[in-house]
Amino acid sequence: MSRIGKEPIDIASGVTVKVSQGNLVTVKGPKGELTQQVDADMIIDIQEGVLEVKRPTEQKRHKAMHGLYRSLIANMVEGVTNGYKKELELVGVGYRAGNTGNLLELTLGYSHPIYFSIPDELKLTTAMEKGSNPAVILEGIDKQLIGEIASKIRELRKPEPYKGKGVRYKGEEVRRKAGKTAAS
Repeated sequence: MSRIGKEPIDIASGVTVKVSQGNLVTVKGPKGELTQQVDADMIIDIQEGVLEVKRPTEQKRHKAMHGLYRSLIANMVEGVTNGYKKELELVGVGYRAGNTGNLLELTLGYSHPIYFSIPDELKLTTAMEKGSNPAVILEGIDKQLIGEIASKIRELRKPEPYKGKGVRYKGEEVRRKAGKTAAS
């Protein structure tokens, strides 16, 4: 039995979960609404504020989907209840971040600024405080979307191992390498 899949999901007060025809799960909460199509074989059981995902057989395919769909639904419930937040920091001399609405403008040491459009479902803020690295903060209810957008921003200039310059997640440790030594 899947350890993740068999865990029940507690549905917080103020959150409603509906399963419609064809296993389309809709989760509504104080922060918004999310939907997820679940495989038709999976059994979704909601009783007294607790949701359980069950699998019909012990087939390898069903075992694989059991934990996956349980995690996706749990992330949806968490997202509409509390929301998610991802912070990125820009480490490097002259690196800057600014935004106009949901259009992110980054200066990452290239010959031109980079403009990156953020989906409307996410809230974008940038911070440029003296004495700390510029930061890009993404907030929203969809964990997958936040992770995907943060990953795309990070790909624009990945942290390099010699000086540590680049875009990194807040708190991310970058493994540093020793550079060349002078010939003696």
